[in-house]
Amino acid sequence: MIGTLRDTYSVAWADIQIVKHLWRQLLLTSLMSPALYLVAFGYGLGRGMTVLGHPYLEFVIPGIISLTTMNTSFNAAGMKLNVDRLFYRSFDEILMSPVSPVSLVLGKSLIGVIRGLGVSLVFVAIGLVVSPITVGPLFIVTLVASCLLFSFLGVLCAMYAKSHQDMATFTSVILTPMTFLGGTFFSLSRIPVWLKVLLNVLPLTHVSACLRAEALGTPFPWSSLLALVAGAAVLFGLCVRVVKRASV
Repeated sequence: MIGTLRDTYSVAWADIQIVKHLWRQLLLTSLMSPALYLVAFGYGLGRGMTVLGHPYLEFVIPGIISLTTMNTSFNAAGMKLNVDRLFYRSFDEILMSPVSPVSLVLGKSLIGVIRGLGVSLVFVAIGLVVSPITVGPLFIVTLVASCLLFSFLGVLCAMYAKSHQDMATFTSVILTPMTFLGGTFFSLSRIPVWLKVLLNVLPLTHVSACLRAEALGTPFPWSSLLALVAGAAVLFGLCVRVVKRASV
């Protein structure tokens, strides 16, 4: 166990150093999109609206936070690994080192979790200033589970990508539909049952449901949290399997 943690940190060390030196720039660029969503939807389109008995601003902030965890974690882990594999070719050297696939996956995913949590918590602080939302332990647990899931997804996509364009394709095909259909900006209670079933397949739907329930003080959807944990476990297993094949 100690050896695995040590190897994980060794794999993640270079990425962590980059974040240490560029954290201001990375934070600013990562906060730009959620800030624009907050102004456009919270103060623009949703001004004066209520959803499920709550002002739309309170309703949409947890959704924007969930969206932030998805985009930041996926891009931080996936894009970095994609560049390391296809441009610098440095990942091949890591594959030849005596490091287990588990440590490789955890190490390459860790940067996504760190950046995803960091940006999300900063936006949570902004949300607390502009709206009376509640942030409890389950809120933080959901953030961690979300960052892990989307970091593993980013690593998995980066391992399958054969070009930089492939990562852009994965973003368009996977992240963009979740952005607008994952319950981020609207309530799933207002859509047909058959469509709700389809949208519940999307991980972001469960992230939004958990964060919104905790933020607004409504009953917590434990099934959604279980789905996130199960999804993260499945993606982690797939990542380990792909890394094992690549190291042969």
